[in-house]
Amino acid sequence: MATSPNYAWAEPDNSSLVKNGAQDIRALGDAIDTSVWNVGYGQAGKNKIINGDMNIWQRGTSFSNPVTASYICDRFQIAYNGTGATRTITRETFTPAAAPVAGYEGQYFLRYARTVAGSGATFDRISQLIEDVRTFAGQTITVSFWAKANSGTPVLTIRAAQIFGGGGSADVNTDLGTATLSTSWARYSVTGAIPSISGKTIGTNSNLNIQLRTPVDTIQTFDIWGVQAEYGSYATPFQTASGGSPQAELAACQRYYWRAGGTTAYELAGQGTGQSTTVTGIQIPLPSTMRIIPTAVDYATLAVQPYGTGTITSVSSVAIDSVSSKNLVTVVATVASGLTQGQVYRLFTNNSTSGYIGLSAEL
Repeated sequence: MATSPNYAWAEPDNSSLVKNGAQDIRALGDAIDTSVWNVGYGQAGKNKIINGDMNIWQRGTSFSNPVTASYICDRFQIAYNGTGATRTITRETFTPAAAPVAGYEGQYFLRYARTVAGSGATFDRISQLIEDVRTFAGQTITVSFWAKANSGTPVLTIRAAQIFGGGGSADVNTDLGTATLSTSWARYSVTGAIPSISGKTIGTNSNLNIQLRTPVDTIQTFDIWGVQAEYGSYATPFQTASGGSPQAELAACQRYYWRAGGTTAYELAGQGTGQSTTVTGIQIPLPSTMRIIPTAVDYATLAVQPYGTGTITSVSSVAIDSVSSKNLVTVVATVASGLTQGQVYRLFTNNSTSGYIGLSAEL
């Protein structure tokens, strides 16, 4: 037997073909199959799910009864109907070397807990909106993820919803398959064909919505990690959308949402000038180009202060100014009184690690 120069495959030679031809050729074929299957490892872009390893949580790490269509772990959304249910989404931490797949040391996973069943629901899901309904159109895709249930065997339905956006064609839903969870970590995958968009009208904010749909009106707790959506009929080794770069994955998340704050008591967000005794315009340079000019702002415990030294004044409201771009956003910060027109001010979190400002360009 000889070995190949690059992958060290066991290659049959003349003598082995005479003795063990079928066995040796099968061994070579298995080695080639393994190598080809691993070709995608580290490949940026094969996984269309951003933050599939649940590593980025800009909005927080615990969400108690989030309203429907809320974003939780970055790029993931929870949506539901019905009444009376109690839901909690939390970031959980893997014990080192205990992540569910060898060779990829995941740090965090997402836990979904419904402790009060509620009633009248027809859907309850965790999903990700992949920008542009053209994504995977007319192709076969495989969606995979690791999961485990706290108890029982809940069945998740995996759906791909083609959302044609405002002014576009009606949504098209394709159920790709189901996953019956156990109480141990396991990888689940489903494969299906995404319909063509031939003859469809694509409107604004179109997307492909990959959904993990949970049983409705039942008490359940389950964990999810390593979500991947890729072209083809097989679940290849997990990789983040950026190919394994933490900075690139964060930038991909910040295309849709950016937040400053939450780490130090006086974290700087931006600076600008006083417009009147109650209003100052603050410019915030963004680390990544956002999908569109942000359409929403959320904030807590902010203040302004003359640049350098001066009175710290609490901010009562913040709004996005029309003079903004996808790279540089101007916000109007309002206070009760005491500002000086033309004075340079800085905007920062007001002596609190819970202070923040966030800008959204989500779909």
